[in-house]
Amino acid sequence: MTLTVDEAGRGPWTVLSIRGELDLVSSPEVRRRVHDAVADGRRDVVLDLSQVLFCDSSGVGVLIASRRLLHSCRGRLRLILPAQGAVEGSHVNRVLAALGVRRLFAVYADVASATGEEDEQLSA
Repeated sequence: MTLTVDEAGRGPWTVLSIRGELDLVSSPEVRRRVHDAVADGRRDVVLDLSQVLFCDSSGVGVLIASRRLLHSCRGRLRLILPAQGAVEGSHVNRVLAALGVRRLFAVYADVASATGEEDEQLSA
């Protein structure tokens, strides 16, 4: 399965929706897209991993490198990792937990909660 990355703006947030397999072959594309966002001056990035069906160590490496990059430029990285169902991204959740690195990331259930839209709707 190939990897696709769709980009959308949500207020100050750049949302990269990733679908497919995040592995040695495809992870450089995710790295490039995060670097492009930072190069364009965008410092708040959400990686929606809810449609990632497989993630290997190179994918985890890209997530950690993205966190480090955004932290170094005073940006923020948030991950969307639903907890339930193999199709809904729990694979990445399990991989990060098994490697002991899940705690490094701000994890949300969906785009609305990750970008603060949920809070805006509650206060409206």
